Amino acid sequence: MIHVECVVSPAARQSLTLRLELMDGCTVMQALQIFKTAFIKACTDSRHEEAVQQAFGHVSGQGVWGRKVPLSYVFKDGDRLEIYRPLKVDPKLARKQRFQRQGKGRTGLFAKRRVGAVPGY
Repeated sequence: MIHVECVVSPAARQSLTLRLELMDGCTVMQALQIFKTAFIKACTDSRHEEAVQQAFGHVSGQGVWGRKVPLSYVFKDGDRLEIYRPLKVDPKLARKQRFQRQGKGRTGLFAKRRVGAVPGY
């Protein structure tokens, strides 16, 4: 028997964690089915159950300790399975919008200016 921790985030700033014992040689595909039923059984609140169903319905990938793994990956003792959901905002676009909102005078290379220097240099 091996111990595996499963983490899923149904919404922003929410995470649900469950630690289970699995048989040796268990793959990610088998574990996802076990975790899904275990999460639903563990949810006492109907809102959490609905959120978990929705999170498992929109899985965009899975990883072990932050590294993407295929469904055929075989777990080792102490692994942490993370179930990823799709991004709602493109990170590059979010950074660009944040830069426009903050202005170039207070960020990055432009944060410290020499006295009398031209803005942006």
